[in-house]
Amino acid sequence: MSMKQETTNDTILKVDNLKTYFPTRTGLFKAVDDVSFALKRGKTLCVVGESGSGKSVTARSILQIVDKPGRIEGGSIVLTRADGSTADLAKLDPRGKEIRSVRGKEIAMIFQEPMSSLSPVHRIGTQIGEALRIHFGIRGHEQRQRVLELLRQVEIPRPETAIDRYTFEFSGGMRQRVMIAMALACNPQVLIADEPTTALDVTTQAEILDLIKRLQQSHGMAVLFITHDMGVVAEIADEVLVMYRGKVMERGPVEQIFHAPQDDYTRRLIGSVVKLEKKAQVRFARAEIPADAAPLLDVRNLSLTFPSGLKAVDDVSLIVRPGETLGIVGESGSGKTTMGRCLLRIYDPQAGAMDYRRADGSTVDLCTIDKTTLKNVRRDIRMIFQDPVGSLSPRKTVGQIIAEPLRLAGMKGGELDDRVAELMVQVGLEPAWRERYPHAFSGGQRQRVGIARAIAVKPRLIIADEATSALDVSLRSQMLDLMMKLQDELGLSYVFISHDMSVIRYMCDRVAVMYRGKIVEAGETDQVVNNPAHDYTRALLSAIPHPDPRNRRIHNRFRYDPARTVSANG
Repeated sequence: MSMKQETTNDTILKVDNLKTYFPTRTGLFKAVDDVSFALKRGKTLCVVGESGSGKSVTARSILQIVDKPGRIEGGSIVLTRADGSTADLAKLDPRGKEIRSVRGKEIAMIFQEPMSSLSPVHRIGTQIGEALRIHFGIRGHEQRQRVLELLRQVEIPRPETAIDRYTFEFSGGMRQRVMIAMALACNPQVLIADEPTTALDVTTQAEILDLIKRLQQSHGMAVLFITHDMGVVAEIADEVLVMYRGKVMERGPVEQIFHAPQDDYTRRLIGSVVKLEKKAQVRFARAEIPADAAPLLDVRNLSLTFPSGLKAVDDVSLIVRPGETLGIVGESGSGKTTMGRCLLRIYDPQAGAMDYRRADGSTVDLCTIDKTTLKNVRRDIRMIFQDPVGSLSPRKTVGQIIAEPLRLAGMKGGELDDRVAELMVQVGLEPAWRERYPHAFSGGQRQRVGIARAIAVKPRLIIADEATSALDVSLRSQMLDLMMKLQDELGLSYVFISHDMSVIRYMCDRVAVMYRGKIVEAGETDQVVNNPAHDYTRALLSAIPHPDPRNRRIHNRFRYDPARTVSANG
């Protein structure tokens, strides 16, 4: 980047001293506290910070869509229009006509969860066309042609049939493309993207990042991209703004932020991503698990076909040794979650065997055991879910949630209280918090509650399904470190299900790669990561964002094409 003074006519949006506050019972919560930045034509500004840093409220303030009772208390948001006129959006009435003409037309926004801004009852062509009708009065045949063109731009396959389908007929990545098409309908000058790839597979994330980049170049848009992932920042940003608790901690060109960070908080954020670039330190010190150790779980030729005819698990065989972590990696639809649920018999597989070795040395086949034995075995095998919120009852205190499996096992009174306190300490929570309800906890703390509940009855095997994918990157390695610490203390084995190869690389001893219900590759993690045998594994590895702006890899990554490999592998 040249150091010449940027001419002001490149600046489309200038935010100065923005303050957005939420009145609460205990006083003012300063969600955005004196934040300033500028968005320039054709450039990407990444706003980075963890949950609660105020980055989303900053974005929503620009379009005056802050949730009640929040409101802009000070500062200016000056938009320079294509005709050279300017408007201070902070002064406009949130419900007025003026800001409505800016939303979607001058400044468009895409969100993390496309379903929240797409209608389930209208066809996607109608939804995308709506903006064209409102802002330009384009209707009928002309509107349909323009929508088809937008669908082609965002690379939705077979646009002629896709235009008449409903959102629920699309995958998450395709819905995200529909939302981008909708955002681009009016050719906006500014695109605000609020965590648009957080809920997606790494390969889909890479495609969406590519797409935004290409569209930005062809349309000359300024992009404000909000994320908690420093790896994504390194791949796409020109400028970076680091936020923490409503304040700007640091700002600068992406190169400077990564290679000469001034602020400790920025260093920590970068450190948390760099840490996941390799195997966890604590795993080097551990004794080898003997290869001839009798497996804790031996799964052979497991198959499950859903009534729809989808072969979710297709002739899968794997073993889990005592004390080891087996990673199962694959994207949405690969069958990895279904596979995990078969292990717990939440789903009943139609074929195959799952031999589980009990503490007394006897072996039972989980596929065929009776209800009573299954109930007993379920104390040994527990599950941790991706979304702690969905699996924790909002009506029970955290203490009651953790105590539940213990109570079912017959523990009560003082012994029960002591055990709950001990479990909370073990997972890094204050026992004094046991009277609080889950909503009072952050995402990372709720995940700790889920882990405490899972280890309460001293299980031998834990199945973790995307246990860290909903967390900020800064919390991800903390959670993985906690799980490894507990594994060593309690002699646990894990089956760790994830779509993120970097998480698998960090903590798993061995890994099985799943694609469309089958295991396409399995082996020691180091070997699979450093020398993948299957093209699909290579694609997963090359889609991981690389936390160094000098070495951007995501845009020329390796892509998997199943048609290419069929002939090669028979």
